[in-house]
Amino acid sequence: MITSEYVRTMARYNRWQNGSLYGAADTLSDGDRKRERGAFFGSIHGTLAHLMFGDGIWLSRFAADDSFKPLAKSVPESPSAIPDWGALKTARIALDGRIIGWADAISPADLDGDLTWYSGAMKATVTRPRAMLIAHFFNHQTHDGGQVHAMLTAAGAKPDDTDLMIMPIG
Repeated sequence: MITSEYVRTMARYNRWQNGSLYGAADTLSDGDRKRERGAFFGSIHGTLAHLMFGDGIWLSRFAADDSFKPLAKSVPESPSAIPDWGALKTARIALDGRIIGWADAISPADLDGDLTWYSGAMKATVTRPRAMLIAHFFNHQTHDGGQVHAMLTAAGAKPDDTDLMIMPIG
C-alpha cells in the first residue's frame, strides 16, 4: 500500500506545510487566529491545536512512544488544549521533529501487520492494517491543514501553495 519512502516524504511535507501555515498565522492577531470561522474545529488556532492532538496520539501508537501526553482528553477538547499561540508553535516544531525522526527510522517491516488500539472517538477497541493507518495519519494532516489554509486565505493571510510536487527537496 505505502512504502518507507512515502512515509519520509509525507513527514517532510507535513513539516513544510506546518511552517507555511504557522508562518501565515503569525501575521494575524491572536483574536483573528481564534475567531470562529465555521470549520469543524472552529478557528485557525483550534484546528491547529486539534492537529497537534491527532498527530501526537497517532505517533504514540505507531512509535510505541508514551512520551506524548496530550493536554486534551478527547477530540472535542483538542481545539482548546493549547490556548497560548507561542506554546502551540513550540510544541508543533518539536512534534514535527519527532515525526521526522520516526519516519527516518521506519522500515518496510514497520508497515506490515495490524495495529490494535482503543479509540476514544469510536469508543471501541479497533484493529486496522498499520499501513492504512499511517496513510490516514498523513491524510488527516493534509485534510485539516487544507482547512487551515482556507481559513488563513479568507482572513487575508498568505500561506504557501500546498502542492506536494513543489515541496522543496532536500
